[in-house]
Amino acid sequence: MQKKNDNLLDKFVKKNYNNELEKVLEKKYFAENTKSLLLSIMYKIETAYKDYEKVKQTVEPKEIFIQKIIDIIQNECEDIKVVKLNSEESKMLGTHTFLVEKDKKRIICYPIERKLMYCLAKIDKHDNIIKDKYYLINETLSELINVGNNISMVEPMRDFNGYSWTTIPREIESIPHNLIYQNLRMLIGYKFLNEWIENKEYILDYMEEFQDEFEKIYGKENMEEYIKLLEEISILLAIRFNPKMKEKIKKEKIEIDKKLEEIQDNQKFIQEQTKKKRNIAEEIKQIDETLNNKELLQKEYESRNELLPLDKKIFSSRILSQIMAKEREEKIEKIEEINKLLKPQEFVKYKKDLEDKAKYLKYIETEDIENEIEKYLVKLQKEFIKCYKIEIEKTGTKQEIIKLIYELRYYNLLPYTENKNICQIKEIQKELEELKHQLLKKAYEMKVTEQFAKKDEIHYELMKNIFDIRVISLEDLYIKVIKEKEKYYIQLFDENIFEEKIEIQDSENITKKDLEIRLNKKVKIFR
Repeated sequence: MQKKNDNLLDKFVKKNYNNELEKVLEKKYFAENTKSLLLSIMYKIETAYKDYEKVKQTVEPKEIFIQKIIDIIQNECEDIKVVKLNSEESKMLGTHTFLVEKDKKRIICYPIERKLMYCLAKIDKHDNIIKDKYYLINETLSELINVGNNISMVEPMRDFNGYSWTTIPREIESIPHNLIYQNLRMLIGYKFLNEWIENKEYILDYMEEFQDEFEKIYGKENMEEYIKLLEEISILLAIRFNPKMKEKIKKEKIEIDKKLEEIQDNQKFIQEQTKKKRNIAEEIKQIDETLNNKELLQKEYESRNELLPLDKKIFSSRILSQIMAKEREEKIEKIEEINKLLKPQEFVKYKKDLEDKAKYLKYIETEDIENEIEKYLVKLQKEFIKCYKIEIEKTGTKQEIIKLIYELRYYNLLPYTENKNICQIKEIQKELEELKHQLLKKAYEMKVTEQFAKKDEIHYELMKNIFDIRVISLEDLYIKVIKEKEKYYIQLFDENIFEEKIEIQDSENITKKDLEIRLNKKVKIFR
């Protein structure tokens, strides 16, 4: 009876969400095909979210996720145009599949549900979620986290359909962004990331909060190494995928290199700064003379207007006086900056600041950007695994162990490239195998899983395959050991559907005595 009531409640909740979205859409001047596409997205998310939540474990509740989408449509979208391929309207997209204009609250998109869902995720975000004091990182790391979250928000309807879990890597907007974001979610949690991304006040320094939280969980050394790698790969990804950012970094590097060159000869630098100060003082003197002489002011007024286009003409001498007074203030501030810079302590600080900036800007010179990103991705995964080992060590309950098994299975099957998942990357296979072994050993010690072999290494060979199987619920998983021609094989079952048999490594050296599971008997994985 309880199950029946739960089903009725579930249907009621679904109906409410559809009704709420329909009410929002009634007030929008969207075309019917756009409204249909949005309702279809809602239906697919509702249908798939239970499985999505089961597979990933640490995600926000369905009710919050769906309400967020409805709120975005209501508050952030004044215009959503769904355009057909090769239509007149599609020319606005150029070579892209969608266009998001946050200032106009407008989305233009081809009729592809996952693309439209990505646009909804994107239009709701601040471009910079990190304070300006974090030079360059405030833009590159903000972009990395935002893009990763956008991709993650598409996942429920992209990879789940209500009965299966399938990931097609080419449908992911950026595999590196997705992988790094999922790393962060597993280490620091979706709640912290959501608060960071959705923060509207811009008062809290979330980068500082992130460092503190990471250090508290994984220690100072791991925090420093992980964040260093995260910052560096965010710059490389920005150079690779963001042409505007690439040009900006190029220009800033030229400027920073020039300043660094200037300070190499301290005496010469001081002379040049002193000369600049004299020149600025002379300019201030000229401004004062002009402001105090009507004839000079009128002459300056005419001289400036001759050079200005019609729409930028200065309307009166009084306006010019205000402009010149502001220019005077700026020049005084510049002299104060030079005076400050000429102090030995401030000079050291200035030099260090330039060197810190140059450290980030050097990546623009990378010749093989793809290869460099690949190297940093491997480094980041090794550091992720190192931190995740700490997560396993701290785990103290059966439920936490099951959660980690699900999470590690999800990580194991994450796309690394279009053709390979994490589990197929040879550079991290050793570390990943050790991580799986550590988790399964703890699962057995805490009586979470059944014991299928007397020897630890044989038990691991039987159990490790659960990280490679895409069934939704691992609690429904059974294992069977069979013997054929002196070799041992396992089969994993989800109810009555089984995967193809897998030979146990070094099975020729296994005897019946080594096993604690009867041959040809189907046994549940979890106790």
